Amino acid sequence: MHRSDLDIAHLIAERAAQQGGRAYFVGGCVRDRIMGKENKDLDIEIHGLACESVKAILDEIGDCITVGASFGVFRLKGREIDIALPRSEAGTGRGGHKDFEIFVDPYIGLQKAARRRDFTINALMQDVLTGEISDFFGGQDDIRAGVIRHVDDRGFAEDPLRVLRGCRFAARFGFAIADETADLCRRMDLSRLSAERITGELENALIKAAAPSLFFEELKRMDGLSFWFPELEALSGIRQDPLFHPEGDVWKHTMKTLDEAAKLREKAERPFWFMLSALCHDLGKSVSTKEIDGTIHAYGHEETGAEAADRLLRRLTNETKLKSYVLNMVRLHMRPNMLVHQKASDKAFMKLFDLSVCPEDLILLAKADHAGSCAGAYDEIESVLRTKLAEYHRRMALPCVKGEDLVKAGIAPSPEFSEALRFAHKLRLAGVEKKDALSQTMAYLRQIGDREG
Repeated sequence: MHRSDLDIAHLIAERAAQQGGRAYFVGGCVRDRIMGKENKDLDIEIHGLACESVKAILDEIGDCITVGASFGVFRLKGREIDIALPRSEAGTGRGGHKDFEIFVDPYIGLQKAARRRDFTINALMQDVLTGEISDFFGGQDDIRAGVIRHVDDRGFAEDPLRVLRGCRFAARFGFAIADETADLCRRMDLSRLSAERITGELENALIKAAAPSLFFEELKRMDGLSFWFPELEALSGIRQDPLFHPEGDVWKHTMKTLDEAAKLREKAERPFWFMLSALCHDLGKSVSTKEIDGTIHAYGHEETGAEAADRLLRRLTNETKLKSYVLNMVRLHMRPNMLVHQKASDKAFMKLFDLSVCPEDLILLAKADHAGSCAGAYDEIESVLRTKLAEYHRRMALPCVKGEDLVKAGIAPSPEFSEALRFAHKLRLAGVEKKDALSQTMAYLRQIGDREG
């Protein structure tokens, strides 16, 4: 009979109890259960048993994997269960993940074990066998009140990543960070953190939160944008033409666009990259915005935005494809809606989609940008874009002129080859059938030869 992870957790707890120990669900699985949210990952903390005894129990139950022997952390192969012993931590003053010395202490007691957690909502413990909840720091009250509150001043301040974790939880649950926690976060040095840790929290917020704007609103409230996100911070107070942007300044527009993008991210080919594009799409307005004859304009903000996005992304990641995607999206984000409003030719739409690294995601970004400015219904605009994109895909699926076709036609590879293939691609975008395109490309090559001769 197949045992569920919950069944295995109970079996572990029963074996631990037989030897005088006690097993507790801890962290997110307890929090989410109280909130009525699904959480398939189970975290168990076993008190009152030495590390060797816990490992022996797990070896009897399944294939035990030691995640960190010195940390007292184990897993069972094929199971979404983390099993750990209580730990205490002491700061070492070094940067990154190695900021702490970790001590396994099976006899530390429930309250001291819970005190090392970051927030009260994550410091809840539930006896696996009895279901009794231990709540030493008011986590259940904070869940009911919708508050993110730190557990312990000293322990919390040892890891500045908790500033971003707090913002992430605020965004994920729609909670507010307690004033005393915000005050403490304001004094913590985020520059100590590695880019990888910042990006990890950022990705979680952008992918999991219904309203990712709360992540940045709380970070802004705690003066936490200046080191990692100065280009974003610069958007506050940058005015927009109220005729087109009644929502307010560029910061407000960006936050609204981000939340609108969150509604569409499951449709995106690259959800995280797509959300980063929404975050960065108007960064250029901080330097491009000008008032001309009483009207506010941001001419060229797509290009200055790509430059600002490049600076921001270089700070966070070395992933070349991610950066290329985002910069391409930022440069092109205005064009889909603009072409529809201009009733542009098929040629203009085909050229746009050909320039785009991901036309489907570009349309989603244009939709989020439109919704982020309270601009009304989008159905007709999207219908036009989808129709044009379908035509682009149809043309791209047709047989086309390739280099091998030119060789078969007797054209030897030459410096003009690449130019001829670019010409052939333009014919493909125009919907010219391959036979005619090959004839026109051959004629084009002869023209080049005559010109150079």
